Amino acid sequence: MKKKLQALAARVKVELPALFLALKDRRTSWLAKLLAFLTVVYALSPVDLIPDFIPVLGYLDDLLILPLLATLTIKLIPKDVWQDCLDKSQGIWDSGKPKKWYYSLPIIVFWLLLLFWIGKMVYQGLNN
Repeated sequence: MKKKLQALAARVKVELPALFLALKDRRTSWLAKLLAFLTVVYALSPVDLIPDFIPVLGYLDDLLILPLLATLTIKLIPKDVWQDCLDKSQGIWDSGKPKKWYYSLPIIVFWLLLLFWIGKMVYQGLNN
């Protein structure tokens, strides 16, 4: 099981640059582009949906959510486009993972909205 998970994580690391390239390809459908955008942003974001310090659950996003999102996205990309993107993506991360802070904005917005919603519920509960 551990080897399967490691292989899956390694595959996602290879496929992320290709997903980024598919995102920019005009032959990719809008739904595939949307999912590719979400996948790439989530993968490169320094902020996780489930923080890694939470036991067990913290690594679920890296081991389950991200690979499942990538797999779904790849299924929506035409095979010829996907193969072109895979070919073009070889060695794209040789200089390291991009470190752009704005990739974390969707995750930060999610957490802020969740905290706002929880705060609103607590505030309403205290006033009733």
